[in-house]
Amino acid sequence: MNFAFREKLLDGRRAMAHLIHVWHERNGWSHKVLPALAESLDLGRVHNSQISNLRNGKLASPGPEVFLALAQANSVLHEGIEKIAKRLEEVHPELLKVLLDSAIPLTGDDGELLGAGKLYEIFLGLAPLPSCFDWFIEDHEAALLSASLTEKFCCGQSWRECRDKVMAAYPIKKSQRRERFAEVMAGLKDYSPEQLDGELIDLYATHVSLQGELIQGGAQGFLEELRLRSINLNNQ
Repeated sequence: MNFAFREKLLDGRRAMAHLIHVWHERNGWSHKVLPALAESLDLGRVHNSQISNLRNGKLASPGPEVFLALAQANSVLHEGIEKIAKRLEEVHPELLKVLLDSAIPLTGDDGELLGAGKLYEIFLGLAPLPSCFDWFIEDHEAALLSASLTEKFCCGQSWRECRDKVMAAYPIKKSQRRERFAEVMAGLKDYSPEQLDGELIDLYATHVSLQGELIQGGAQGFLEELRLRSINLNNQ
């Protein structure tokens, strides 16, 4: 396998992880919601662990049935919860309650449903993410956003003073990502736009853990707050 092809596959896996992650974030779902929906309505087979691994970019070679089940569930959500409410009330009332709170489907920029083929193309790196599921972090703002994160999480303290508290709030266990996060917080390096795009939901979770407060708009609202803070930093 040549390097360019391998990179495309890795980019596709990261894109799919981002897509699934943002989809769950926007709906406030746990990783159990889609498998429960697929099982309740006999839409195909997808396990909790597969959804979790897709969200974390760890599912290297999922079978076609995974994408088919996701597409079937997405189609049901796109058609409207009212069409399945009666059946879910009978077989899984707790799931119905979750979906009535929020059931945003995956659609492209044209508003069309993302089917199994498009999801698979994204996973393979053959199709880009819809812009509505991409944060659009630009090259020129990545360094200031990184500095804004440090200022926000450290609250004026030195990294030595707040390191233990901030690292405990960061939810990722993988050592490579923890080391990179610590380097950014210490001011030794900046996140790239791509790294920020992939980290944003977990950085927002870090904020919630540290501050104990939610931001309207979730991770997207958190990004906008960081951008405002970046403007102030740039003007100092």
